[in-house]
Amino acid sequence: MTTLARGTAASNAKTDGLTRDALTVLQPGFTGTSAPDWLLRRLGEGLASVGLFGRNIASPEQLAALTAQLRAERDDLLVAIDEEGGDVTRLEVRTGSSFPGNHALGAVDDVHLTRDVAAELGRRLAACGVNLNWAPSADINSNPANPVIGVRSFGADAALTARHTAAYVEGLQSAGVAACTKHFPGHGDTAVDSHHAVPRIDADLETLHARELAPFRAAIAAGTRAVMSAHILVPALDPERPATLSGRILTGLLREELGYDGLIVTDGIEMQAIAAAYGIERGSVLAIAAGADAICVGGGLADDDTVLRLRDALVDAVRAGELPEERLADAAARVRELARWTEAGSRAAGDIGLIAARRALTLSRSGAYTPVTSAPYVAALTPAANIAVGDETPWGLAAELARLVPGTETGNWSAPGAAEGVLSAAGDRRIVAVVRDEHRHPWMSSTLDTLLAARPDTIVVEMGVPQSPPRGALHIATHGAARVCGRAAAEVIAGA
Repeated sequence: MTTLARGTAASNAKTDGLTRDALTVLQPGFTGTSAPDWLLRRLGEGLASVGLFGRNIASPEQLAALTAQLRAERDDLLVAIDEEGGDVTRLEVRTGSSFPGNHALGAVDDVHLTRDVAAELGRRLAACGVNLNWAPSADINSNPANPVIGVRSFGADAALTARHTAAYVEGLQSAGVAACTKHFPGHGDTAVDSHHAVPRIDADLETLHARELAPFRAAIAAGTRAVMSAHILVPALDPERPATLSGRILTGLLREELGYDGLIVTDGIEMQAIAAAYGIERGSVLAIAAGADAICVGGGLADDDTVLRLRDALVDAVRAGELPEERLADAAARVRELARWTEAGSRAAGDIGLIAARRALTLSRSGAYTPVTSAPYVAALTPAANIAVGDETPWGLAAELARLVPGTETGNWSAPGAAEGVLSAAGDRRIVAVVRDEHRHPWMSSTLDTLLAARPDTIVVEMGVPQSPPRGALHIATHGAARVCGRAAAEVIAGA
């Protein structure tokens, strides 16, 4: 009976994890200037991203309130927007953009200006709570009759487009907003709008590498955190499937040949280039299987039914053996990784306190360190607070680590003999032992002695004055117990 119960629990946990991963890889839109109830519910169930469009924005103040409402449900949320500046603006959809678009910046051909414009655009997005921008367009407008790119491109010259794409990525990300360079492998030499049908590029491999791929190589070198795929057929790369659904293009070319390791986002899955030929459910499954990590469910579809249909399609595909569970889990992990980067990046862009706390860390390793990616157990070895500090001020890092590694648990221990209790409570989870002035409290030292003898992989964080010799698989001295010190230490522990 006990065995059956454990098996059922394990099966349910696996199903729940699969469902959460399926929700995590979706980037749905919604209607209205406040979050609908269905969206808030899905955030609680695992949805990790939302996409914003002009329909969601009335003013910067309203947008900031909307993103705050969303993050009240999930603080590590990716909030994405299609804000290129120029003709394609969401922030200023009712008045027109305050920034010239890519083609104007390419005409000036001053990369410092492009970087400054992107940085200011990023600053405005970050101030409104947006942390992922589906921009820049790295497409080379090599076909003047192109109906969908045009002035969204920096120009028709590959070198010019490449240098301005890199500058835009650097500027945007300097504000803590992730860039999503699009539309891979290049949408410029097309005469069809993929919103309506499948465009085709008949260039040979030599031309593609010299022209279309040059800006993407520059963006990767500049550190772009995301790349958006194009719903285009490129027979020289894959004669059968459009790029969004092509393992040859997303995995073989982008990942393996170009060495890109960030998030791959699809263009809107409801666009007719995918929806008409494959359907959105089948298209989503094929995209994740090909190497995409996130499905943009953008302009036309913005309801709970669509989200549930796509979630269930992914789950069913895993159960049927059509989509490897490891591929879905890897895609979800990349979404969460980008969320951690944006949080750290936005703080680095504007939080001098965190910058100072990071610089104050002293690290010692006993060997190669593997970041904590599954929920650890934080054992806070807690001394009596002094009068100046008081009892009410929280300290430690468990709350900050839980933001980066969901499921982190903690226990407070404050007496000799605590080691046995810690080992029992931790089980097989990684232990993070947090101390404060270990040298002043012999019971802390003896507790660490026992923990490290039983679990050499224990991480030790000293949040007081570091006087005792460093020990543990990783030893972090924060030189203080402020919340921001805990945040800086948690970033190191989680590899963020």
